Amino acid sequence: MSMNELFLNRISVTTGISTGKPQGAAPLAQDHNQGQGTKAGSGVTFREALEAVATQQRQIAFSKHAAQRVAQRGIALTESSLSRLEEGVRLAESKGLDDTLILVDSTAFLVSVKNNKVITTVNHDELKGNVFTNIDGTVIV
Repeated sequence: MSMNELFLNRISVTTGISTGKPQGAAPLAQDHNQGQGTKAGSGVTFREALEAVATQQRQIAFSKHAAQRVAQRGIALTESSLSRLEEGVRLAESKGLDDTLILVDSTAFLVSVKNNKVITTVNHDELKGNVFTNIDGTVIV
């Protein structure tokens, strides 16, 4: 056994690296009509699983500060308002905005679009007289 073979054998044993096709592995089936993998034992295609993960990652998060402001200011977050907020984030992202003011009804959300995170919120009672700085756009949904 050469020095290279010993080195590769040692790496593959310690890190689980393998080369070649595992014995007994069946080739992946593919639905040529749709270009998707067939459903595995879980009943979900790879594309469906990937879209589910992408959807989870797109869900808007609230910073600790924003969550405190929601509670302090008594801001009601309904499914509808959160859905509209997420739509506002998607619109801002499609326009290349980073730090965006998103208005949902009479509530303002300052959002970091690139981080998909609400930085702070302001309710309708506190909107009047406020000046929002360091934003690159506003979305009204």
